[in-house]
Amino acid sequence: MTSIDFPLILSGPIVRRADTKQITIWLATSSGCRITANFYKITMDNRYYNYDLLTIDTNHQAIRMGKNLFIHLVTVSPKVEDFPTDTLLGYNLYFRRGTDVQNLETIGLLSRNRPHSIVYGRLKYPAIFLNSSKGNNSLLYGSCRKPHGEGDDTLIFADKLIEKTYHLLTKRPSALLLLGDQIYADDVAGPLSQVITKLGRALIGQTEPLYQIDEKLAHTAFQSSLEKVNGRQYIIENFCHFTSSHADNHLMEFGEYAAMYLLTWAPQLWDVAHKHHLFQSFEELVKRNKIHFIFPPTEKYKKKYLKEYEQLKTRYNEQQKALHSFQDSLYRIRRLLANIPTYMIFDDHDITDDWNISLKWKEKVDKSKLGSHIIGNALSAYWAFQGWGNSPESFDSRFMWIMKTYFKHLSIGKAYYLRNGWLNTLLKFDSWHYIAPTTPKTVFLDTRTQREYDLEPRPVKIGSVIEETPWSPILINKNGWENVTRSLFESGWKSGSPIIIASAAPVYGLGLVESFLHDHIYPLRVLGINVQTMIDFEAWKYNGKGFTELLEQIAKWEPKPCIVVSGDVHYASAVTSKVTFQDGRKIDIRQFTSSPIKNMSLSGIWGLLMKLVIQINSSKRKKEKITRVCSPSFNIRQIKNQKEAGKFIWTDTLQYQPLEKESIIEIQNNIGHISITASTIQNQLLKLTKK
Repeated sequence: MTSIDFPLILSGPIVRRADTKQITIWLATSSGCRITANFYKITMDNRYYNYDLLTIDTNHQAIRMGKNLFIHLVTVSPKVEDFPTDTLLGYNLYFRRGTDVQNLETIGLLSRNRPHSIVYGRLKYPAIFLNSSKGNNSLLYGSCRKPHGEGDDTLIFADKLIEKTYHLLTKRPSALLLLGDQIYADDVAGPLSQVITKLGRALIGQTEPLYQIDEKLAHTAFQSSLEKVNGRQYIIENFCHFTSSHADNHLMEFGEYAAMYLLTWAPQLWDVAHKHHLFQSFEELVKRNKIHFIFPPTEKYKKKYLKEYEQLKTRYNEQQKALHSFQDSLYRIRRLLANIPTYMIFDDHDITDDWNISLKWKEKVDKSKLGSHIIGNALSAYWAFQGWGNSPESFDSRFMWIMKTYFKHLSIGKAYYLRNGWLNTLLKFDSWHYIAPTTPKTVFLDTRTQREYDLEPRPVKIGSVIEETPWSPILINKNGWENVTRSLFESGWKSGSPIIIASAAPVYGLGLVESFLHDHIYPLRVLGINVQTMIDFEAWKYNGKGFTELLEQIAKWEPKPCIVVSGDVHYASAVTSKVTFQDGRKIDIRQFTSSPIKNMSLSGIWGLLMKLVIQINSSKRKKEKITRVCSPSFNIRQIKNQKEAGKFIWTDTLQYQPLEKESIIEIQNNIGHISITASTIQNQLLKLTKK
């Protein structure tokens, strides 16, 4: 294995959970070190900034996840009074390794007006602020950021917004909410795949022996394809039973997941990869026999091989160009994440596309040792890079012991791997949800691991063909809702207070899009087309029982107002909903959807069809109110007026809000920005403006 020199800081600092009692900062380093912090209250006097050192306690936790990979949480608490609100709080971090002590300044991250600086304007340090419950507040939100995705990385525009408002706290966003697909584990660019594997193995210090999980991988042909660009699709489909159609470079080893996170959040590993000449051209990889071809270059398949060669070369070069653009954005992204409390939740691509989309999918993957192992790796990486910083108290001493023990030895097949060990702990963990201490509080829902599947089939008809097909899943089961409700009230939230609900999947999708999919695309299943995995039929709307349980939970909580933020669908929209239950209870919901941050994807035949439907219907929909009714059998249908409702559980009235130029939908890359006052809630999209 080639020796690679890593810098001390691999990623970070990233500000995670932050309130007046404690502030948590996340980092990844290449060696063990003791980290402490200084925090400063920043005030302005005669146009100069003053920095008053605060008296704090520092709690440093670290876990070694590989030979050259250490994950740290640095939690600071005020010794005397709470951290002040509505004022800038700057920080510096100190790294002690034996007698050597470095800090963010000596490492070079506090040098203003340089590309690698993590400070804004005339400040000496990276700085956040904690918003009080008084006055204005604003938050950023979005989802779906793929390195080689089409278009600009709109997290840049979030950084530019803070660059302009870093000292104007009534205008500066106080938190960033990332709603899923922070990485794309299943859809990895060809030019990046070999780099990720090499970096991952150097970080961990070994090659993960996947052949011990599935002995078929010991076969020479599969060993070879695992190590080649575009070589994993067959293995992922047939050994793991995953359903991603872009899985030819799917992440598998834990080190690969870790490397992907580091490459997605910070520039350091890109610099390492360039220094060690890890990036190669398509032609160079072909010469080294590192590109997987379906057709061999024999006389029999010569024409097909040449056609495949040109297709793969074109795709490789296009992805390489997109990656250059993405890499250029990372200095700004690192600065952004160092200066704003950031909260995250997974969706499917953080693990694998279609994760738990149906009972059939789940059962097949559960029976696959290799598929289950990869999900275990993905969840470990999610915990280390996202979940731990969201809510450190959610992970008890036993959970921490299992993670430390497994990654200390990283030996497949031992007792701490099987039975009640590492894998079982992750697959059965039921507390990925959490309450973020934003203003107002945000409930982050886990809509992936707490699902329930209806066993009773539903009828579907297209033309003269009739078939039974499964319902879409209930996204959160009864036990899941009980855990969420307990966490919400234990957080100190009270009924009648404002609340934000963060759901990766929109509660209210764009009706004209969902109706088109439901009425014209989903029935194609009876013709043998697997549309449930081709197009994700797992929005709240597609299961009336699950949707009703969500509305019932909101009604029981009685938030005022109720704001929902969501992503996933690769378009942005805004909708208001007024829900009336059969017994007279009422709730009002304002939902804002922002997606994608970087991955425009309304393309191909489905994209063309949806764009056509949007164009035909959007001008009409933005002017009208849409009334729906849910029957006692949980069927949701649109009605013209209340007289048509008949017996119902609830009815709702929806109205889509124009976003820009009277359009009710935005399909360009975007990130949402909500401004909340005592009397208004406003939403705008940060995106590239055409000149």
